[in-house]
Amino acid sequence: MRIDIAAMGRMKTSPEAALVADYLDRFAKTGRALGLPPVQLTELDDRKGGGMAAEAELLGRAAPPGALLVMLDERGEQPTSPDFAARLARHRDEARDICFLIGGADGLDPALRARADWQISFGRMVWPHMLVRVMLAEQLYRAATILAGSPYHRA
Repeated sequence: MRIDIAAMGRMKTSPEAALVADYLDRFAKTGRALGLPPVQLTELDDRKGGGMAAEAELLGRAAPPGALLVMLDERGEQPTSPDFAARLARHRDEARDICFLIGGADGLDPALRARADWQISFGRMVWPHMLVRVMLAEQLYRAATILAGSPYHRA
């Protein structure tokens, strides 16, 4: 199993970048005993300014072949943290690669969204795409703690 995050834009040294690194490090440590691999983060730039279609092309190429495509989109399903953890465990047990896709400031191209195996949302509000990375990294760590039976998640 492989877990990837492909995201538009590059996080420079920032509080958000530090949070993503911290949560992904925590996930790697907690997930190791659960059979969950460290997350690979790929940051992409649309240097030509081609808009959502060009971003979709970059994101599509960044996803490993055959990986389950999970799109972060405001129109997506809003799973609970335990539901997210259960789904992550199910894909781990199936040895299925997962690639989370985070679009740029304008969101995800409809053609790319149509390819999604699962679309999830962190609420009905629109979040800056850099904060979505932080929230996804935290939810991955939370999922690992739920699967490990840790008291981090208090339901």
